[in-house]
Amino acid sequence: MTSSMNPQVDAYFEIGCGRCPLGGTPDCKVHRWPEEMARLRTIILESGLTEEVKWSVPCYTFEGNNVLILSAFNDNCALSFFKGALLKDSAGILIQQSENSQAGRLIRFTSVEEVDALAPNLKAYIQEAIEVEKAGLKIDFKAKDELVFAEELQSRLDQDPILKRAFEALTPGRQRGYNLYFSGAKQSKTRAARVEKCIPKILNGKGLHDR
Repeated sequence: MTSSMNPQVDAYFEIGCGRCPLGGTPDCKVHRWPEEMARLRTIILESGLTEEVKWSVPCYTFEGNNVLILSAFNDNCALSFFKGALLKDSAGILIQQSENSQAGRLIRFTSVEEVDALAPNLKAYIQEAIEVEKAGLKIDFKAKDELVFAEELQSRLDQDPILKRAFEALTPGRQRGYNLYFSGAKQSKTRAARVEKCIPKILNGKGLHDR
């Protein structure tokens, strides 16, 4: 059964997530992949998931539980499963964004042809993700101290006891969010720059996307 389109998501496609000054302009990342994201949206809605907006991006839920997110980036758009680690990935298309990504898995797209070619797999994966929620399956997260922090983050924490205490006071989810963001950069200087930029928010006890 196809779900209804949410007007809030319509607005996202028109103006973007609004997190940066490019929102509402032709340079917004959402406008780089309009056809690809529209096609992905159709495939997702055909699964019967509920369309919402969370963290300023389209989020699809089953009985109130987050199942997947649709996102736009500079180099691609992506469909991200919250509990992708529990999927069988029979087609071998799920990507672990970093070694610290314990639950989430994503699939990147750069053309409508890629979306259409994988459409049968996507529909199957979405249905499997729904079954995961119906069964109440949970991710067995490693303990916080088992997570490997980005080298640049660990170095900065070792240098600054106040920053270290502030980071340790954050919720595990916020810690993972920062660590994934830092680890996601390919170059060390970029990871270090991300750490420095986020220090004020960490000291204020805020998560990566908190305002």
